Amino acid sequence: MTENKLELHRIYKHFKGDYYLTEDLATDSETGEPVVIYRKLYEDGALWVRPLSMFLEEVDREKYPEVTQKYRFELQEVRSVKA
Repeated sequence: MTENKLELHRIYKHFKGDYYLTEDLATDSETGEPVVIYRKLYEDGALWVRPLSMFLEEVDREKYPEVTQKYRFELQEVRSVKA
């Protein structure tokens, strides 16, 4: 079984289809829980924050049975067009 690990400054695809760039990790001041700071790669490019555990979790198959992606966010391999 492969473990889903976070890589910073990389592009991830959300299971609903949009793409995001992971910016950094931070600590929630109330809970001490690690959170991911990430930027949406569409519209205004706003920053978002989500608990690391939620960012890396598997898609809820009961709620979203039609989704083929395993994890909520999955790392994407983006290659240069010059390669």
